[in-house]
Amino acid sequence: MLMTKERRPAIRTLRGWAIGVLQEAGAIRECEEHGWAQDRADPHARERAIEIARQYPPFGTASDEAVAEIRDVLNSIGDTCPECPNEDC
Repeated sequence: MLMTKERRPAIRTLRGWAIGVLQEAGAIRECEEHGWAQDRADPHARERAIEIARQYPPFGTASDEAVAEIRDVLNSIGDTCPECPNEDC
């Protein structure tokens, strides 16, 4: 008999969703060598991410809460990789 498992959502936390939106909008990038997230300091990309959060928050989340999480993630990410020499990232 064939048994199937129920699929879990790909993103399980609001923070994970926010990181995905920021990457999609181009507001953050990942250090290719170490994987740390880096702020690209692009104000247009930040605004795109915030607009996505306002218009399409995750299911069960208020748009204000989604926007707040986008801002929290941006505030927690620096513009350099802590493991790279300053010149490499």
